[in-house]
Amino acid sequence: MTTTEIFKKLPFSAPYLFVDELLYVNEKGASGTYTFKADLDFFKGHFKDLPVVPGAILIETMAQIGGASVSIYLSSLDENKNENQVSVATSYNVEFFKPVYPNDKITVVSEIVYFRFGKLKTKVVMTNERDEKVCEGVIAGILAKQSNL
Repeated sequence: MTTTEIFKKLPFSAPYLFVDELLYVNEKGASGTYTFKADLDFFKGHFKDLPVVPGAILIETMAQIGGASVSIYLSSLDENKNENQVSVATSYNVEFFKPVYPNDKITVVSEIVYFRFGKLKTKVVMTNERDEKVCEGVIAGILAKQSNL
């Protein structure tokens, strides 16, 4: 499955899609990029006079690039796959190091810790364009049928 096919299968759309490009997705992990455009709604109030990307959005970005895209790829390898499955984040442990500002482009790289019994766990690192670590952590998710969400 190509990165273009995986991108099209991501179960998100604007304004909640935080993936511009998938650089690679394979059995070891994934990498992708996203630019936080200055006109995104959350910048209007977070924080007053110093707009930064909320931590929850950074976690979601890591989950979309480093988790959801990987689960779509891994599920495509399963002969018994269910086309209506999506990855739902169930836990995360993330540490933050640098803020992300309007128009910053980030890169996310994930490494699979394990994928079994429909549960995916990945180590994820986000860096900015200066190759500075923005945040890192571990994100886990399960495959769920869309009809059960």
